[in-house]
Amino acid sequence: MVPYGLDSEVYNRHRRLIDRLAKNIEIDVDSLIRSIAYRLEYSVGKYFHDTTEKDIYLALAYTIRNLLIDRYNATQQRFREKKARRVYYLSMEFLIGRSLESNLIGLDIQDTVEKVIEALGYELEKLYGHEADAGLGNGGLGRLAACFLDSMATLDLPCYGAGLRYEFGLFKQRINNGYQEEEPDNWMVDGNPWEIHRSNLKYDVFFYGSSGSYISDTGERKFRWEPGEVIRATAYDMMVPGFQNETVNHLRLWTASPSSGFNLDYFNHGDYNRAMQDKLRTESITKVLYPNDNTLQGSELRLKQEYLLVSATLQDALATFRADESSWLKLPDRVRFQLNDTHPAAAIPELIRLLIDEHDLSWKLACDLSRQCISYTNHTVMPEALEKWEVSLFGRLLPRILEIIEKLNFEYLAKLEAEGYTDAELQQMSVFEEGSVKKIRMANLAVMGSHTVNGVAALHSGLVRDSLFPLFARHNPGKFQNKTNGITPRRWLYQSNPQLTDLISQTIGKEWINDLPRVRELEGHADNPEFQESWAAIKEHNKWVLSNYIQRTCGVIVNTNSIFDVQVKRIHEYKRQLLNVLRIIHDYLQLVENPDLDYYPRTFVFAGKAAPGYTRAKLIIKLINAVADVVNNDEHSKDKMTVVFVPNFGVSVGEIIYPGTDLSEQISTAGTEASGTGNMKFMMNGALTVGTLDGANIEIRDEVGPENIYIFGNTIEQIHALAENYDAHALYHDNLRLHLVINAINQNLFSKEQPNIFADLVSSLLDENDKYFLFADFDAYLDCQQRISTDFQDAAGWTRRSILNTARSAHFSSDRTIREYARDIWQIME
Repeated sequence: MVPYGLDSEVYNRHRRLIDRLAKNIEIDVDSLIRSIAYRLEYSVGKYFHDTTEKDIYLALAYTIRNLLIDRYNATQQRFREKKARRVYYLSMEFLIGRSLESNLIGLDIQDTVEKVIEALGYELEKLYGHEADAGLGNGGLGRLAACFLDSMATLDLPCYGAGLRYEFGLFKQRINNGYQEEEPDNWMVDGNPWEIHRSNLKYDVFFYGSSGSYISDTGERKFRWEPGEVIRATAYDMMVPGFQNETVNHLRLWTASPSSGFNLDYFNHGDYNRAMQDKLRTESITKVLYPNDNTLQGSELRLKQEYLLVSATLQDALATFRADESSWLKLPDRVRFQLNDTHPAAAIPELIRLLIDEHDLSWKLACDLSRQCISYTNHTVMPEALEKWEVSLFGRLLPRILEIIEKLNFEYLAKLEAEGYTDAELQQMSVFEEGSVKKIRMANLAVMGSHTVNGVAALHSGLVRDSLFPLFARHNPGKFQNKTNGITPRRWLYQSNPQLTDLISQTIGKEWINDLPRVRELEGHADNPEFQESWAAIKEHNKWVLSNYIQRTCGVIVNTNSIFDVQVKRIHEYKRQLLNVLRIIHDYLQLVENPDLDYYPRTFVFAGKAAPGYTRAKLIIKLINAVADVVNNDEHSKDKMTVVFVPNFGVSVGEIIYPGTDLSEQISTAGTEASGTGNMKFMMNGALTVGTLDGANIEIRDEVGPENIYIFGNTIEQIHALAENYDAHALYHDNLRLHLVINAINQNLFSKEQPNIFADLVSSLLDENDKYFLFADFDAYLDCQQRISTDFQDAAGWTRRSILNTARSAHFSSDRTIREYARDIWQIME
């Protein structure tokens, strides 16, 4: 039988090859050893006398990749035969971490491979350490995307990631004299054995030039982009297996290269630098994740990255669609695009451009099809974080795209004006922000051009609808939805916390791994003393693992009997690491004043990166380390308090930190955090949360119960009420505890060798009137922490609540989130 989609003549010519391709690699010890040996010699290029542990890792990775390709080919053929609707998830980040262990778990061959590696004289655990975290993302946005890919494949959905193949990640963070220093994250220095170069998938992406019109053969006026620069986007795929099923999807990453290749004419005439210039300039587009956009060149490069991603992805999706379908009217039935934040928002005008300029559809039909195919996820309500581009830059770089946006905006506003919207309202809803520098509001474009807009937590989605886009919501209330974020339990519990996984599986069976609501059965064991003892022993082991990691990386010995009090996330003022530091200083001053104070020992763990150009965030890192230097070495405090900053936080470091945490700090100002996913990872691993009523903390409280979480601080409504007459100076003068803490910083207690280096942080609180309301929440935070210290000493009670946090974490599985996207937005599940 001729496979679906394959011409009979091609099938007959290649029948013997096709029959051979249908035979998959055997998964047993002997077959895997043979495959690893083959890959070692012919892919890695090594022989027995010079083979290293790294070579064995590479040979194993190539072998596992081939197993994935077998299943991938079968999966894609099955989806083609079903004529499945494909979903393309466009994101500038995919923080996937390391692939070897997760792929072995997905294929359900970890035990078999462990025996294979032992037979070869190596340890699988050590091989894991030879893989670098993939430098394809930075923070929550990228990790969310990676969790979603796992759930898409596990749920057997025809959904694919679309991103960029960055040669360098954001940066490697090291701490020198307390300061963050950035080093290149050359994660592909030894190549990437997991990727497949799709040399046949190449698309031209236009930049610069102008938009010209012409008269077609039918007498219609048409437009075409006459580019000043053409760049070639080429695809690389990384396989994404579902958990212990047969489904394998892909993450498709695009890299930039010159469309014309190397300029041999320049080279032959001795102009070697010019011969290389175009090549290097073009390749810089996918060189680094998030180039610094504080300069014009950096902004231009960032915009090029975003447009390269959307243009290549859309061209690829349309080519796949046209291979199966002849009618463009079927496009929404076969193709959907999900925009992960505003970075890919240019997909809206680009899809219209491709349909009208390249495929000769009418303007109206192209706009209708585009709107049906595209949906948008918003990740922030903070005005400064909403992406805007200067029209002058955008128009110079993407002239045809600007032309389409202008027409879209004109028609949309004309429709609203006819419906009675005022000029002021039209200005708010316009894609263009008028002013001394005219800008394009990408969030408005994304809302205008999408069929669905969703937020990522209940509170956040309400703010998106009612505060950020109220006029859009009034015009089309059905467009707005909530899809609370989630995390994959395969990575963040099964893989990162194997001892807890084994205990749960022994207690309630293994089905929970793919059906997380089953962990609720643990509630029936929460009061069982023997189960509590086993649970507490695993937490103690995980704290020991974390303490060893801290000693290796930071040179600090910590007390594993202390409360492991952890705040790990991107360093930003709104996330309020500074509030945490003020609390630590307060506790330290109390111990100095009264060394006999009844203070339960704590280990304060911080981790996270500050953006290279974010001076104040980098100063917060310096303050954390300066406080650590004092606290950890003072006789009054060193036995009761330890402060550490763990450098270079990422997925692999998180897999060590989350299981070993007692208390999760989620203390952002109410109304600033869209959702957060770190809070979910901590909860799933049995940590208790201390937090504000912000982001997903609200839903965590609702799921776990108010008695199993520590909530403090002003609500978003109270913050709004405070804001009008807020006086940080008055709070500083009237609150003795706060006054002493700020004075300690001002008087250089933590900066004796560099006086006044923290003046800007104090200025942000006093002179800038404490924008994120640290002073307003300070007392409530201290009181809450005192309650935590008391509660932690009731070991049985704390362990019971730890068990209940894990037992009630099912709502925060990314499987649930993706089911909701698939049902309500993409309409590929019921």
